[in-house]
Amino acid sequence: MKHPRHSYPKNFHNGKADAEDEPVGEWGAVVVVENVFHYRQFKNLVEGDNVFGRWVYGTDINQPLETTDPSIDTKHCIIRAERRKNGQKRWLLRDAPSLTGTFHMNNILKDQDRMPLSEGDIITIGATTMIFREPND
Repeated sequence: MKHPRHSYPKNFHNGKADAEDEPVGEWGAVVVVENVFHYRQFKNLVEGDNVFGRWVYGTDINQPLETTDPSIDTKHCIIRAERRKNGQKRWLLRDAPSLTGTFHMNNILKDQDRMPLSEGDIITIGATTMIFREPND
């Protein structure tokens, strides 16, 4: 039973985001789960480096998060979307590096780590949870 003071976004069930209302792009997407610092966000990925961080004026990143979370750096983590020689797509997560670290499934990444992502993987940066979605192809 859920504690009455805790309210979860309507799109968050059993630890997974229900993003059926959002079209997942050719290179996958990330669902940013709503919390006290920001509303739910949906970010389609692009081929190459997807640089995530807190948006501030002048930030040079291609996946800015609209958040007031002070524990997210302006350049926090990177998801590289690429195609292998055999034609299969793959996604690699790494820390930018950041001051507070990047977590994959509750495990902190070291600066040299490149963590493969798969459908439903949970990424945590600062107090923010993101859920990786693979494309439907």
